[in-house]
Amino acid sequence: MTRQEILKDLQEKFKKDIKNFSEKSSSRVYIEIPSSALVPMVNYIFKDLGARFNIASGMDTRHHFEILYHFTFDSVDLIVSLRVVLPKDKPEIASLALVLEGANWIEREITEMLGINFIGHPDMRRLLLPPEWPEGVYPLRRDYKEWDPNAIRDRGV
Repeated sequence: MTRQEILKDLQEKFKKDIKNFSEKSSSRVYIEIPSSALVPMVNYIFKDLGARFNIASGMDTRHHFEILYHFTFDSVDLIVSLRVVLPKDKPEIASLALVLEGANWIEREITEMLGINFIGHPDMRRLLLPPEWPEGVYPLRRDYKEWDPNAIRDRGV
């Protein structure tokens, strides 16, 4: 498939689920979807269209959480990023770990750093934070407050 065919196919198949479609460049497209459309759309992109899962990234904005799932169509030099917005009061979304094995660790990281719950994830044990790190404290949230009075966390600042 060509770049145009891939994008047209996605727009037609998921027409009712696409909130925003933005072509940032000839090789970069962002598609905002509701969380309910994530698993069906990822299944289609990964299994039917043959895209490669690159990574997911999460962030805490002023009003909501946002996760971007990045997929690459290597043969046509195209990266498609699915953007999902989650409410601050209930940051949860279906896990992709059972669909994409590569989503396992990044979902664990996003959970530890931002506190987003990936429903159905098969193994949510800690990945990055030390055992003494308190539950419910997420270092990449905008409202993070230092919990350890002896900590020196000034590297990179």
